[in-house]
Amino acid sequence: STAPVPSAEAPWKPLFNGTTLDGWVQLNGTAPFTVADGAIVGTTVVGSPNSFLCTKETFGDFILEYEARLDAPMNSGVQVRSIGDPAVKGGRVHGYQIEIDPSERAWTGGIYDESRRGWLHTLQTQDAARKAFRMGQWNTFRVEAIGTSIRTWLNGLPVANIVDDLTPRGLIGLQVHSIGTDTSKVGQTVRFRNIRIRILP
Repeated sequence: STAPVPSAEAPWKPLFNGTTLDGWVQLNGTAPFTVADGAIVGTTVVGSPNSFLCTKETFGDFILEYEARLDAPMNSGVQVRSIGDPAVKGGRVHGYQIEIDPSERAWTGGIYDESRRGWLHTLQTQDAARKAFRMGQWNTFRVEAIGTSIRTWLNGLPVANIVDDLTPRGLIGLQVHSIGTDTSKVGQTVRFRNIRIRILP
C-alpha cells in the first residue's frame, strides 16, 4: 500500500509566470517593476518612498522559494505575511521582511519588521550566513512560515529563526528601497525569478 503524501509535499505553485506581472500589484512608491529575461526587475528612482510589488493574494502557512540578484549594492527584501491595506497606516506596506542587505553589515536573510518594530533577527553572531550572499549572482532564498514560526535559508544555509504571532497571514511583496535624493544610486536594479510557493493546510 502507498503511504499518504505528507502535507509538506503540497505542489509548488509559481507566483510569477516569467513573462507578465499577472497576480501582482504595486503598492507605495514609484520605482518601476518590469519583466526582463524571465525575471521581475525593480529599479531605483529618486524621490520615491520604498516601493513594493505585492501579490494580490494573501498567504498564511507556506514554504516560499525565490532567487534574487543585485548588480549594485542596494537594499532590498521580500515581504511575507505583510499588510498593504489603505485603512491601516495609510496604506503603508508593513510586516515581516526577509532582508537583502549587501552592506558591510551583511544581514541578508535576516528578518526585519518593515515600518513596524524593526529588526527581529539580525546576523550579528552568524559569520557563515553573513558570507553566504553573492553579489552580482543569483542567490536562492527559502522561507518557511508555519504557525508562529518563521525560518529562512540563504543559498542552503540556515539564517533566521523567529517565533512571532503578530501577523499570521498577509501578502508577499518585493521591495525596492528608497534612495531619497541620492542621484548616484539611480537605476540600480534588483531581480527576482523562480518565485514559487507551497501552501500548507
